[in-house]
Amino acid sequence: MVKIGVLGLQGAVREHVRSIEAAQGEAIVVKKKEQLAEIDGLILPGGESTTMRRLINQYGFLEPLQQFGQAGKPIFGTCAGLILLAKEIVGQPAAHLGLMDIKVERNAFGRQRESFEAILPIKDIADDFEAVFIRAPYIVEVGPNVEVLATDQDRIVAAREGHYLCSAFHPELTDDYRLTAYFVKMVEESQKHLAS
Repeated sequence: MVKIGVLGLQGAVREHVRSIEAAQGEAIVVKKKEQLAEIDGLILPGGESTTMRRLINQYGFLEPLQQFGQAGKPIFGTCAGLILLAKEIVGQPAAHLGLMDIKVERNAFGRQRESFEAILPIKDIADDFEAVFIRAPYIVEVGPNVEVLATDQDRIVAAREGHYLCSAFHPELTDDYRLTAYFVKMVEESQKHLAS
């Protein structure tokens, strides 16, 4: 069984743990950078990206997280986690982890639709995924190696680039574990690949 960490500094940590376990993975809440050595994949949960970055700096996580991704280990960023993964953020001079070739807009759906749900088709995963958006970002541009997995009103809300996966919505807030199961499978595949 693959070990999947959930960065436990802020955000919907318990819900992600539950969804990993439902998708037949072993979940570990990561609160110390040393724990990254014990896991095969990592989820960056939703929360508030600026606060999360402050905590990442405070606990010395920035370089270890970048090295984790650069070593080929899968990372799944949801909502604020998507912002942390991006190489470019609209209106911000610098990115956070800068691992995924996407440009994102924070709080992109505006005040009137701060939180909403939509039934979305997600490529290779589901035709009818119930996506919960909470002050969600969206992807404005993707690099040439990024595969768009889902859109809502022509806005990109889920994508994959190699061993990086991201969604603007919160897959952990419903009982539909298909997107988390897809990530668990990514981690299993990468483990075989990294072992060979």
